[in-house]
Amino acid sequence: MATCPKCGAVVNEGAVFCSACGSPVPSGARSGVPPGQVAPDGAGLSSNVAGALCYLVGLITGIIFLAIEPYRRDKFVRFHAFQSISFNVVFIVFWILWNNFAMAGFFSFGFLWTIFSLVGTLISLAIFIYWLFLMYKAYNNEMYMIPVIGEFAAKQAAKQI
Repeated sequence: MATCPKCGAVVNEGAVFCSACGSPVPSGARSGVPPGQVAPDGAGLSSNVAGALCYLVGLITGIIFLAIEPYRRDKFVRFHAFQSISFNVVFIVFWILWNNFAMAGFFSFGFLWTIFSLVGTLISLAIFIYWLFLMYKAYNNEMYMIPVIGEFAAKQAAKQI
């Protein structure tokens, strides 16, 4: 599978011009760069590093890697960007619901506050460890799928842009 040297789009075998940008494609156009490999022209981060960085600041870095040109066409990076965004949206919604539930328990039964605080701390620690695990899997070129979120991310990453 060959790619355009100018824009990085996938070029059909035997094509003379890129269908995305219209630039001429040499007959020996480089094939797609596998995950974990740096592009020969030094275009930037390797796919595995970009995939791991998608999780770094959650929503922000996921959106940035979906917008930056060399990475928005890489299905590996797109998958991890969509999974990172979805994971963080689910986490934010869960945390809002948890805090509302904890506050209701605090106002109803004051002694439950310590239990909710302890459970909330354990949940935060578990989510932090899972977040590190997701970064580790992306760095090791693995497309680890979170049960429901991963399927959604894979469908979004497979769509043509």
